[in-house]
Amino acid sequence: MRNAYAVSDRAPTVGRERWGPITVLLFGLLVLAWAGNYLFVRVGEQEVAPLWLAALRAAVGAAGVGVYLMVRPRASLTGADRRDALLLGIPNTAVFLGLWFVAARSVPPGEAAVIVYTFPLWVAVFSPGLLGARIDARHWGAILVGFLGVALVSQPWTGGVSRAVAIPLAELLGAAVSWAVATVLFQRRFSPEQLASVNGLQLVSGAAALLVGAAVLGQYSTPVLSLDLWISVLWLGLFGTAFAYVVWFHLLRSVHASTLSAYSFLVPLTALALSAVFDGERVDLVQSAGVLCVLLGIYLVGSRPLPAPALARGAAAESRGSPPDEPGRRD
Repeated sequence: MRNAYAVSDRAPTVGRERWGPITVLLFGLLVLAWAGNYLFVRVGEQEVAPLWLAALRAAVGAAGVGVYLMVRPRASLTGADRRDALLLGIPNTAVFLGLWFVAARSVPPGEAAVIVYTFPLWVAVFSPGLLGARIDARHWGAILVGFLGVALVSQPWTGGVSRAVAIPLAELLGAAVSWAVATVLFQRRFSPEQLASVNGLQLVSGAAALLVGAAVLGQYSTPVLSLDLWISVLWLGLFGTAFAYVVWFHLLRSVHASTLSAYSFLVPLTALALSAVFDGERVDLVQSAGVLCVLLGIYLVGSRPLPAPALARGAAAESRGSPPDEPGRRD
C-alpha cells in the first residue's frame, strides 16, 4: 500500500522524465487498480463485514509485498525502525481502511473516492506543523478550492444531508486525514531505501489491528469464501495493493513523484466513471462542480510539491544516518 503524495519532488528520477509506451501503460494500470478498489469494496461488502474485508485486503497485500521483497534487495532496518513502521500501520492502514470500508456501505464508490482523495490537501495542511514545510498562496488556494468541492459534493445547505449520510461522509474525511497524517510521519521518519520494507510491516500491523477492531465491534462472523469475495479480495489485495505498490516504485525510476501525484486526480475521476457504468452512480450539476473543484485542488497541490523542510530532514537523518525522502504509496 501506498503514501503517494510526497512533500518534495525527490523521486529517484534525475533529469528529464521518460514517458514511453510502457510507462503510460503502467500508469494507466495503476490508476485502474486504485480506482477499481472503490468498486470492489462495494462488491466485497455484500459478502463480509467491512473490517473483515479491510483486514483481508491488508493481509493479502502484505503477502504480495512480501513476495516482492524476497526477490529484490532490501534496506536493513533497526529495531526502532521496525517498531515505528508497525506503529504507523495503525493510522496508515487500520484507521484509514477501517473508516473508508465502514463508510462505503452508505456512500457510492465514486463519491467515496472523491472524498478520500482530499488526502493530498490534508497533507499540505499538516506539513507545516509536522515537517516545517512552507505553504505559499498557491497551495492555500488549492486547499480552499478542494474543500469547497467537498462542500459542493455533500451539499449540507440543502438540509438533505441526514445523520445517516453525514456520518459516513465524516468517516471518509477521517480516513483521508488519517492517511495524510501517516504520510507526513512516514516522510519525517524513513528514508526512501527503507520504504519497501516498512510498507510491508505497516500492512501486517494494520491487518492485525483491523482484526482486533472487528472483534471489539462485534463483527465476529468468519467470512464465507464465496466467488464474489475471492474476486474482491484478490483485486483489493493483489492488484489494488501489492501490484500497484510495485508499479508505483517502478514508475518513480522514470517519472518525478510530483508528476505522478499531480495526475492522481485521474483515480477518483476513473472511480466515478466505473461506478456510473457498473453501479449506476449519478451526480447532479452541483456535485459535478464539486468533483471538478476537488480534482483541481489535487492537481494544483501535486503539481507543485511543498519544499522539503531542512529541520525535518536533519532530525530524521540524525535518527537513522541517512536523508529522509518521500513515503511510499498505498490506496
